[in-house]
Amino acid sequence: MFNNLSDRLDGIARRLRGQGRLTEGNIKETLREVRMALLEADVALPVVKAFIDEVKQRALGEEVMKSLTPGQAFVKIVRDELVRMMGESNDALELNVRPPAVVMVAGLQGSGKTTSLAKLGRWLLQHQKKKVLTVSLDVYRPAAIEQLQRLARDVEIGFFPTQASDDPVRAASAALEYARNHYYDVLLLDTAGRLHVDQAMMDEVRRIHAAAQPVETLFVVDSMTGQDAANTAKAFDEALPLTGIILTKTDGDARGGAALSIRYVTGKPIKFIGVGEKTDALEPFYPDRIASRILGMGDVLTLVEEVERSVDRRQAERMAQKLKKGKNFDLDDLREQMLQINRLGGLAGIMEKLPGLGRMQEQVKGQVDDTLVRRQVAIINSMTLLERRRPEIINGSRKRRIAAGAGAQVQAVNRLLKQHKQMQKMMKQFRKGGMKQLMRQFGGGMPPGGIPPGLGGG
Repeated sequence: MFNNLSDRLDGIARRLRGQGRLTEGNIKETLREVRMALLEADVALPVVKAFIDEVKQRALGEEVMKSLTPGQAFVKIVRDELVRMMGESNDALELNVRPPAVVMVAGLQGSGKTTSLAKLGRWLLQHQKKKVLTVSLDVYRPAAIEQLQRLARDVEIGFFPTQASDDPVRAASAALEYARNHYYDVLLLDTAGRLHVDQAMMDEVRRIHAAAQPVETLFVVDSMTGQDAANTAKAFDEALPLTGIILTKTDGDARGGAALSIRYVTGKPIKFIGVGEKTDALEPFYPDRIASRILGMGDVLTLVEEVERSVDRRQAERMAQKLKKGKNFDLDDLREQMLQINRLGGLAGIMEKLPGLGRMQEQVKGQVDDTLVRRQVAIINSMTLLERRRPEIINGSRKRRIAAGAGAQVQAVNRLLKQHKQMQKMMKQFRKGGMKQLMRQFGGGMPPGGIPPGLGGG
C-alpha cells in the first residue's frame, strides 16, 4: 500500500533535504507536487484541500523558515499531518464489558467481510487470549454460512450454526444466549452484505444492532475502491452507530487513498487493516507507523512485533548454538531461514519496514522474488535428509531426481547449491570475525550485488 505516494513524497523530501533554506516560492511549488501526489493516490478532494492548507500554514511559519534543517522540518510537518489525518493513534477495541462482548461486522458484498471476521477472531484468540464465538447472519447465502464455519474451524474459534430459513434477528439473539451460557468472552456477528447500499439491508442491520446491542460495530471496506470506500462508510455511518473500520486488501492497493480519506470523511477510526489473504494477515492500524512508512522512514516497531510473533525462538537459538560450535550451515538451515522470512511477509515486506531500505525495493526487485524463494524451499524439500546435511554428495543424477521432484530445472538446483555455498562462507566469516567484520566487508551496508546470497531469486 502507498507505493506510488511513497515514491512521489520520497522524491520531494530528498530534494528539500538538499536545500539550505526554503522560500515561500519553493514551498508553494513543493505543496503543488504534494497535492498532485495525494490526488493520484485517490485521496478525496476535501481531504487533500484540508491537508495542503494545514501544511502550508505551518510550513510558511517560523517552524520551517528559521529551522537549521528546513527540508527535514518540512518533512516532519507532512508526517505530522498524515498522522493527524489518519487518526493520531491506534483505537483499540473496547471489550471491557460484561461477557460476552458483542462485535458486529457490516459491509458490502465482496469487501472481505467474512474473512475479516475470522481474522479478527484469530487475532483476539492469539493476542488477547479471548474465547471467541462466531455466527453468520447472512442467511441469504448458504455459502457464506459454510465459509464462516470452515474459517472458524481453521482459526480454532467457536461457530454457532445458522440456516437459510432462520430469521437474522432471532439468530443473533440465540447466538448471544448461547455465548452467555457457554462463557464466551466475545461474540462476532457476520451480517449479510449487498452489492450496493439499499434500504432493506440497512433496516436489517439496524434491527440486528438493536437486538444484540454490540459494543463495537465495525464497517469492513475494500481499500482498492479508493475514495468511494470513504463515501460508502459514510452512508453506513448514517444508518448505524459505527465505532470503527476494517480496511481490507491493502496489500493489493498501491495508492492508499482510502486509508488517508476515511477517517477525515467519516470521523471513525480505522481499527484494523487486512494485509493479505491468510488468516493471520490482520494488523492493528497505527497512523504514526503508516505515516513513517509512506515517507520511507520504515516501521521497525511493527517488524519487531512480527518477529516476536512469527519467529521460532527455539529454532533461532539452536541455529546460534550450532554456528557457535563451528558446525556447518546445511541446506536444512537455509530452508528454515527462508521459511522464517516468508512468515515475516517475505523480503519485500521486511525491506519496506526498515528505515532507508524502502527506496531500495525498486533497485533489487529482480532479486527480491518471494515466489523464487518458495521454489527453492520446494527444491530442498525434494532432497533426502543425507543430501540436505551433505550437499557435496549431490551429483548429476541426484540433481536430475531433485529437479524432477520439485518440478524445477536442473539449473535451478545448481543455483541453489551455489547460493548455499556462498551462505556457508558468510557464516564461517561470522564465526571468525563476528558481525563487525562481515559488515566491514560489505561497506557497512548491503552485500555486493544487493541482498545476501541465498535469500533472493539468484
